[in-house]
Amino acid sequence: MTRPRMAVAEVFFRMQGHPGIEDLIAKVRRRHPGIGEATVYRTMRLLVEAGLAVPRDFGEGFSRYEACVEDGHHNHLVCTVCGRIIEFTDPAVDAIHQAVTERHGFLGRQHRLEVYGLCRECREGNASDVPTPPRRGGTRGRRGG
Repeated sequence: MTRPRMAVAEVFFRMQGHPGIEDLIAKVRRRHPGIGEATVYRTMRLLVEAGLAVPRDFGEGFSRYEACVEDGHHNHLVCTVCGRIIEFTDPAVDAIHQAVTERHGFLGRQHRLEVYGLCRECREGNASDVPTPPRRGGTRGRRGG
């Protein structure tokens, strides 16, 4: 692990939510101007391969990244208007996962649930609270993630 890769990893693990690669590149460049885009991409690939980060596709045309944590299993609510991503856990969802896998004799190791719809702010029409949709890899979805 080189010093630049360590710097990228440090920035990534300190970020909140589900950053896109463009968000990460911008933050890395602000803190470490000498680190290039290619280093960020390669470092994220290595973190994913090592099981320390997970790429997530929320249908925006780019991947967002999420740090892996031991007890961090959760699901996502994704607003299709503003891009907000809300993490949630629910024992009922886990119970359904367990019941379905047992019924089919399947050894389920993990599951992923993403619910797409409208967040409270977008449903209530609070346009001033809704961020402008980003370009590829932008900052959308940072609130509440």
